[in-house]
Amino acid sequence: MTSKVVVQPSPADPVLNRAEELDALDAILPIDRRDQLATLLTDEDVATLKYLAKEGMGANTLRALASDLGYLEAWCELATGSALPWPAPESLLLKFVAHHLWDPVERAEDSSHGIPAEVEIGLRAKGLLRVEGPHAPDTVRRRLTSWSILTRWRGLSGSFSAPSLKAALRLAVRASARPRRRKSKKAVTGDVLAKLLATCDGERLVDLRDRALLLTAFASGGRRRSEVADLRVEDLVDEEPVHDDPRNPTSPLLSCLTVHLDRTKTTTAEDQAHVVLIGRPVVALKRWIEEARIESGPLFRRIDQWGNIDRRALTPQSVNLILKSRCKLAGLDAEMFSAHGLRSGYLTEAANRGIPLQEAMQQSLHKSVTQAASYYNNAERKNGRAARLIL
Repeated sequence: MTSKVVVQPSPADPVLNRAEELDALDAILPIDRRDQLATLLTDEDVATLKYLAKEGMGANTLRALASDLGYLEAWCELATGSALPWPAPESLLLKFVAHHLWDPVERAEDSSHGIPAEVEIGLRAKGLLRVEGPHAPDTVRRRLTSWSILTRWRGLSGSFSAPSLKAALRLAVRASARPRRRKSKKAVTGDVLAKLLATCDGERLVDLRDRALLLTAFASGGRRRSEVADLRVEDLVDEEPVHDDPRNPTSPLLSCLTVHLDRTKTTTAEDQAHVVLIGRPVVALKRWIEEARIESGPLFRRIDQWGNIDRRALTPQSVNLILKSRCKLAGLDAEMFSAHGLRSGYLTEAANRGIPLQEAMQQSLHKSVTQAASYYNNAERKNGRAARLIL
């Protein structure tokens, strides 16, 4: 009888070694993403990411940098046959723009226009390319920015400010004509939120968690999924109860919490950004904390099928999946909603209720009045008389 020989990975296996090195970032990189990045990144890349984590770079920023770096390494290998050079020459930056922002009409007539077929096939095989057609301009700009940041952190200077790159990017964006897509096709407004909360009426831990998560994310100004995932018990500060109607001192008292946000997309830890929760969201949060027996650390955590609560925080992707699963339970089309719908839904609901824009922005922490006002403009058009001249 022939015995089966099992070959164990050699300790010298560079991919295995990188995976072990990336274990230090397990709170930032989900295990499936960590293993994929181990095959894409170089030893120097991993050392850079670990250094940035040690220097205190925000988890969301580091996660995005790691993802973009993995994509850039894979793209460069497929496009040039070589590893990503540091610093990247101007010609490689221009090639990146040409491969990702192109004219679909021109490509239909000339197959050599845009990303080469073999590069596209290779990226799809690695699960790194899912979109059809040219990339979104914002995605290309973000990856170029990540590339620039990582170049600077290596003590090098690149050609990211070169006039030729700026001109190529501007012309390519115009030629690609890719329409800007909403992050959530539909907003999670008050009526939609009510349907989602109705699916969380049970007493299971998962129901208590999801009810607290949805109410907190919406009522705190439509927090981004990464901000919800990053919340910790230590971020919550009890405040004195407030009156239901601030103008009526005899109105019922409601529980009140201040939520401190370490970092957001538009603020840093030094900004000491915070929002206020009042009433039902506070009750739901405290009930979840009490039943889950969470005394410190991550606020929203994974719960396995047996009801055991993990010590680690939910990932931003998990927040999105929770919302979509509740949409399905509520009989809604989950494809039409994403976690960002809570953010757009908060401002839309505020506009529908006649809350002044500046007051809503104090809670949503939008820095751009133009962006926040777009939700108000849509509400005003729908509720106004100008669109009702002929009915």
